[in-house]
Amino acid sequence: MQKNQHAPSSLLKTRRFAPFFWTQFAGAFNDNLFKNVLMLLLAFRAAQPGQTDILMNLAAGLFILPFFLFSSLAGQIADKYEKGRLIRMVKIAEIGIMGAGAAALMMGSTASLLALLFLMGTQSAFFGPVKYSIMPQHLEDSEIIGGNALVEMGTFVAILAGTIVGGILTQVPTIFPAMAVIATAIAGWLVSRKIPEAPAASPHLVINWNILSQTARTLSYAKKEKTVFLSILGISWFWFLGACYVTQIPAWTKSVLHSTEGVATLLLAMFSIGIGAGSMLCEYLSGKKVEYGLVPIGSLGLSLFGIHLALNGALAAPEVPHSLFGFLAAKGSVPILIDLVLIGIFGGLYIVPLFAIVQTRSEESHRSRIIAANNILNALFMVGAAILGAVFLGPLGLSIPALFLTITLMNIAVAVYIYTLVPEFTMRCLVWVITHLFYRINHENLDKIPTEGPAVIVCNHVSYMDALIIGSCCRRPVRFVMDKGIFGIPVLNFIFRTGKTIPITSRRKDPETYTNAFDRIAEELENGEIVCIFPEGKLTRDGDIDIFKSGIEKIIERTPAPVIPTALKGLWGSFFSHKDGSALAKRPRRLYSKIHFTVGDAVAPEHATADGLHSLVLALRGDHA
Repeated sequence: MQKNQHAPSSLLKTRRFAPFFWTQFAGAFNDNLFKNVLMLLLAFRAAQPGQTDILMNLAAGLFILPFFLFSSLAGQIADKYEKGRLIRMVKIAEIGIMGAGAAALMMGSTASLLALLFLMGTQSAFFGPVKYSIMPQHLEDSEIIGGNALVEMGTFVAILAGTIVGGILTQVPTIFPAMAVIATAIAGWLVSRKIPEAPAASPHLVINWNILSQTARTLSYAKKEKTVFLSILGISWFWFLGACYVTQIPAWTKSVLHSTEGVATLLLAMFSIGIGAGSMLCEYLSGKKVEYGLVPIGSLGLSLFGIHLALNGALAAPEVPHSLFGFLAAKGSVPILIDLVLIGIFGGLYIVPLFAIVQTRSEESHRSRIIAANNILNALFMVGAAILGAVFLGPLGLSIPALFLTITLMNIAVAVYIYTLVPEFTMRCLVWVITHLFYRINHENLDKIPTEGPAVIVCNHVSYMDALIIGSCCRRPVRFVMDKGIFGIPVLNFIFRTGKTIPITSRRKDPETYTNAFDRIAEELENGEIVCIFPEGKLTRDGDIDIFKSGIEKIIERTPAPVIPTALKGLWGSFFSHKDGSALAKRPRRLYSKIHFTVGDAVAPEHATADGLHSLVLALRGDHA
């Protein structure tokens, strides 16, 4: 954990984040308030007998359709123009749409309400690319995860609150929901006026107005970086799962849990609360960096508790449907609530790092268009969820628990597919689990490691875990130069190979490996990567820092790059160090150690010497190994 770091909630006190947060919160709340009022009116007032299902599905389709039609255009506009002004324009459009919506509610015009639902979807489609591309412009790298966690939590709380308030307002005269949607739209616009300027990423972009060709081009931008595209697919898959759960909860409550509408609202609340809690937990566990090692953990939790819910999420049929308190008193209700909360929590762990990957690894000039591609695929997957539910529960005649079990098994298959294609997700997961299983890590001054460009990290070498700990702390991928013997340790070898570790040995033992190592180091630095070496060349045998070998000078002479001195302390005496016997060959003294990783000021390549770097690392480490 970084010393003196602030909680993510502190962002809500800053002008560069708070106005944006409350603007998007008001928008999500208003969308769901209006949509739920409309759905209930269609279901109970506006629809003629036999037309309810048609109108409900038409309404859902009209809201999603603009994401297919306009996301590619919205992405271009978000890249071309200043984003703060775009957000205010979108909010002004929302005021107009909600004003017309209020009039349609008062008149009870079903056709007008459906048309306005399409316009709401259009407004949301144009807001989406700006929403996620503005955050990297206003937040530091260490704040991206916290910002995304707050936005995801706020969005799901807003969705839940809008849905609940919408349900309440259908029980009162129509003028009240009409006034509520206008007031919320105006409030969102007033807050948006405080959003700071966010300069255009591609001001000279020529907009392509051909929707079909630009949609194809937008998707092609997302495919350029494999990890980004697979992250988008992962996000879209989460929306597929979420849509399946949220869509079926009302019918599941009625037919399987034999309960009333109040219970359905409680179940939706548990799911939303779980996602909000998981999003904030992700920020805490990731240590203020994009920790995509949490994504497989999220997948695992979604699968385990999804299976448990599918197999155990049923209640015995009572004489009359369970009320809210009757449900809570019924045998088996508490595990159902726990499953939904945990599905939400692991969903938060899963989706927040994926959003952060899309934001941080996308080229800035194309970031909004890549996020537009994400919105297009999200919409496509949500439509797929609706089709799957309709087929399963219609022609196939299967039960809702069977549907839940099916999507969970599909989730396992998707996870295996993605983590096979991108093994770094699995690698980072193993690193996170191993380092957090054995150690409690405090780190200082991580911001001194450059966010881009080549650099060489040098560190003292205490244990076999040093590379994993440093890699888990750094916000950028690090290419480690490592003794060939350590490189070959089982399990760790998978991590090292996937992380593109560079094995090395002495020239006398293996001249070819030695030469190849220096060639690889030069290549990685020339490509703008960070390389980490342990200049002692071996693990310490006495806890002291041995002399630094001249290899570091050879590296810098061949490829000049800034050198970052760092130090590890607290590892001496661990099972993986050589204290009191060879590492890995003695009884562990402790399994959960408190250790420190400290980063010093960069040294210019022309001033970097082995002896000078030794002194700097020694000073950073202090008296305790």
